[in-house]
Amino acid sequence: QVQLVESGGGLVQAGGSLRLSCTASGRTLSLHVMAWFRQNLGKEREFVARVSESGGRTYYADSVKGRFTISRDIAKNTVYLQMNSLSPEDTAVYYCNTDSQMFRWGQGTQVTVSS
Repeated sequence: QVQLVESGGGLVQAGGSLRLSCTASGRTLSLHVMAWFRQNLGKEREFVARVSESGGRTYYADSVKGRFTISRDIAKNTVYLQMNSLSPEDTAVYYCNTDSQMFRWGQGTQVTVSS
C-alpha cells in the first residue's frame, strides 16, 4: 500500500518561505503526475500545483502563481513545493497526491503564516 509522507511545514511570518517535501513508500512517484493540495479548517481541499512525470511541465492555481514552485527529484522519489512570499491566506494543511488523487491521503503538513 502506498504511503504518502509530507514534511517541511511550520510557522512562518508573512513574507517568509518554506519548502515542503513529499515522499512515498511502495511506489515510484515518477510514474505519475504529482500535485500539491491544501485544506484549511471548514474548507474543501483545493488544488495548489502539479508537475509532470518528468518534471518538465508545471501548473499552478492562480492564488499561488509566481510565489510557489513545484518540482521533483526523480532519484530521491520526492516532490517539492517551494513557497515564497507567504501570506496568512496560505495557512492550511498541505498534502501531496497524484493529480487524480489516486493514493490514500497522507497526514499532510501544517503551514501557518502569521501576519
